[in-house]
Amino acid sequence: PDKLYKNIEIEVKCGQPAILKSYEYFVTSAAKHLGITVGSCWAPKLPVHDRMTLLRSVHIYKKHREQYEVRTYYRYFNFHKLTGSTADTFLEYVQRNLPEGVGMKVTYTELMNMPK
Repeated sequence: PDKLYKNIEIEVKCGQPAILKSYEYFVTSAAKHLGITVGSCWAPKLPVHDRMTLLRSVHIYKKHREQYEVRTYYRYFNFHKLTGSTADTFLEYVQRNLPEGVGMKVTYTELMNMPK
């Protein structure tokens, strides 16, 4: 029998918010064309900052430092009530069209029968 998923959450992260916004449009329109129920699509208001402080010189002068920062933006998509074959097809299509420099994490919530 085919698996049933109550909810599938996709987390996408990237360094540029414009790429994530266009990818959100692509994912939601692909889901609507396939007849998949789209739940909430949201993004945190602020990016995650990773800051590193390094010495300018390799050898000496601890006073002279450089600070580098990497910003990571996130988007979350929720899809409800999917079968296993539909989910596999949809996720394969979405992952193959993932833009360069974008990371994806998928979380499944599966429906199962109660054991007797």
